[in-house]
Amino acid sequence: MTYSILARDPDTGALGGAAATGSLCVGGWVLRGDARFGISASQGASPSTFWGEDVLAHMGEGIPASQAVDRVVSADRGRQFRQLAAVDPAGGIGHFTGDRNLPERGAHVFRDGVATGNTLAAETVLETLVSEFSETSGALAERLLGALAAAQKAGGDSRGLQSAALLIVDRKSSPLTLRIDFSKDPIGDLQSLHERARNGDYANWIKQVPTLDDPQRILD
Repeated sequence: MTYSILARDPDTGALGGAAATGSLCVGGWVLRGDARFGISASQGASPSTFWGEDVLAHMGEGIPASQAVDRVVSADRGRQFRQLAAVDPAGGIGHFTGDRNLPERGAHVFRDGVATGNTLAAETVLETLVSEFSETSGALAERLLGALAAAQKAGGDSRGLQSAALLIVDRKSSPLTLRIDFSKDPIGDLQSLHERARNGDYANWIKQVPTLDDPQRILD
């Protein structure tokens, strides 16, 4: 019911994820991240929020993303109804797609990232998601949002879209968590929300929030 993309920025070490779905509240269901441990996307016909959190915990123990995904998946007898992807802080990648998820379904791995989806309108949706991200430059968040929009134009979720979300985690800045839980144009609204978040009073205020690299930061 969802398509998502996870990526690591090799220049900054930031980790980001974006997702869209034909159901409600994709951000709350799918995306989890911690700049210390990695980022994950847990989705599928019967998604498990525990998967996304558990794979982060394993990566937090120093286990690479591929092995962390294997550990989570192998322990769940309902795994064939679920889908999981993860990227660790080193850019390692893990993914799993159960064969009871509705087609089109699958995963597409690229350098420092992975795209996954199910209930897709066409096989080309994931290819478009990855190519748009890989062939554009700029800030990680903007590239992820552009990839979501391109995938929608390629067919996206076969039912249409109702929600979209963006998550960026970085040691040098506070987490950016943006969610459109219900909308007739969730990706467009998410892009507008992102524009508001990076400008004006909110953007100025966020500069004083503590970060992993500066946990005692305050407004100068």
